[in-house]
Amino acid sequence: MDDTVNYRKNLTVQYCFPGNSASCRKEIQSGPGNILLFIVLSCVSVCTVFLNLLVIISISHFKQLHTPTNLLILSLAVADLLVGMFVMPVKIMQLIDSCWYLGETACSVSEMINGLSVSVSLCSLVLIAVDRYIAVSDPLLYSTRITVSKISLFISLGWSLCLLYVITYFYFNDHLLQSQIISRCYGECVVSVKHSWVIVDMVLFFLTPCSVILILYSIIFIAARHQAKAVRAVTDASKRHGSANSSETKAAKTLGLVIFVYLACWIPFYVSSLSVESFTTSSIVWTVFGWLMYMNSSVNPLIYAIFYPWFRTSAKFILTCRIFEFSSSRFNLLPEHF
Repeated sequence: MDDTVNYRKNLTVQYCFPGNSASCRKEIQSGPGNILLFIVLSCVSVCTVFLNLLVIISISHFKQLHTPTNLLILSLAVADLLVGMFVMPVKIMQLIDSCWYLGETACSVSEMINGLSVSVSLCSLVLIAVDRYIAVSDPLLYSTRITVSKISLFISLGWSLCLLYVITYFYFNDHLLQSQIISRCYGECVVSVKHSWVIVDMVLFFLTPCSVILILYSIIFIAARHQAKAVRAVTDASKRHGSANSSETKAAKTLGLVIFVYLACWIPFYVSSLSVESFTTSSIVWTVFGWLMYMNSSVNPLIYAIFYPWFRTSAKFILTCRIFEFSSSRFNLLPEHF
């Protein structure tokens, strides 16, 4: 009788790598609720890739969209695309199947892509805030101070610094950053981050840049309010000039919403991380609030679709395959009043 019970128990226990004595136990979440969750998150991942591809193709293809601000939006969309194309699918599979089959190198690369996309997103948002600040506070000199070539240089520099930070984080400074890939058994991919590093990371890569962003946008909205009062009191000629400022103000408000959504998605993660001494990617806190962060990559292109006429127009051209027409890159996407 006892032998039969033990035999049945052995049948129910599955391992990630049955031939390896150090293999982790395999946990497959196959209930109806988990299947529904898998479907929903898969749809989110597909939509994130699709919408950000629309943004990337739009700005890359149509010459009218080759502006400094749009290049920063392009950088943000590429970072969001990495989340939808690489980070989300990996996290979905880890929710369904606890085993990691791709080895330690792939585990490190996966987390590096995650860290890179997060760092670049924040870097792009800082550059966007600086760009909008200059556009609103000094509109007459904006075109000479901020050019496509300068913004391209800053974007390249930002991506390079973020990549350098991530590589250093995972490979060179494990003893300093107190972070490492841990494996209690073979077939596991878990990143452990100690409490001290969580605080350092929060101060250097969240509180400081986000404070800069919030301060700049506060100045922008104050300047926009003063401009709105001035526009109402000037002549028709000045009003025509004021309409250009109005478009800058509208862009600042739209991108301000992007900042607000970003903070709303990220603040719960950092606040909750302060309550634990050791933070791992296998924890419930990391999973729940981590997915809230990933959702930010899906929301950004939706904000563009709602508030930017050029995105709706360019998406229509792309989906109807009109971008394959001769000289389609020179189509007019911007209404006269925008």
